[in-house]
Amino acid sequence: MSEQTGSGGGLNEYIQHHLTQNTIQLGGGGFHIDTWVVSLVLGLIFVLWFGLAARRATAGVPSKGQAFVELILEFVDGQVKDTFHGDRSSITPLALTIFVWVVMMNCMDLLPLDMPGWLVQTASGSEVAHHTYFRWVPTADLNTTFGLSVPVFFIILYHSMKAKGIGGFGKELLTAPFHGHGFVAVILAPFNLLLNLIEYAVKPVSLAMRLFGNMYGGELVFMLIAGLLGGSLYMFVPGVVFNVAWALFHILIVLLQAFIFMILTVVYISGAYESH
Repeated sequence: MSEQTGSGGGLNEYIQHHLTQNTIQLGGGGFHIDTWVVSLVLGLIFVLWFGLAARRATAGVPSKGQAFVELILEFVDGQVKDTFHGDRSSITPLALTIFVWVVMMNCMDLLPLDMPGWLVQTASGSEVAHHTYFRWVPTADLNTTFGLSVPVFFIILYHSMKAKGIGGFGKELLTAPFHGHGFVAVILAPFNLLLNLIEYAVKPVSLAMRLFGNMYGGELVFMLIAGLLGGSLYMFVPGVVFNVAWALFHILIVLLQAFIFMILTVVYISGAYESH
């Protein structure tokens, strides 16, 4: 969400300003400090929150905080149970981490866009805020979504090898989906390998691009509303109304995208135990 527009640079400059990452050069490439800081802080909050809830859990009447954590855990475990029919001891924690962490990162889209600049300006008493770049939403950064999906990809490979063995996994890559015998199998092997590699590669790409596209689009809508309706005093009320309306709808996107990322991860892991 946004409270105010930029300092007179027009809609294009306002949007460009808020689409710019706080970046430093590291290892020959750009490192997005804002994405890293927000992701790390939210991850630590999640670990601390659920860790304290687990330590303080009681067998009697639960507190409101414990009941809320248990509700989330039961929801995630129920989804995993319906999708994955094996040992859930490692799958449910993974799904829980993905769901809660992604929800928390997505929810940053509901904070005012101009808050970092306003905080800097308030603290410094200068116009340096106009040159302050800080993006709240880690999942609107493609680096974050691929940072989540690539480990999921390796987890899928691990479960595939665990279920079928390294030899069985390699054999499946060469013999499925087109099965054959003798010379025919040799001819089909390169095509099978290519199709399987594409199938595996598509999984992390689709996970990353779906989450990024929806969160980037939602962030852009907030910027457009702020830029078009927040430039003058008489547009303040319409701006607030449109922002609130979009924020209420966007809450559904925030939750749905986290759920989709989680459930597809579980589906892919479940598929690793199935043969072609």
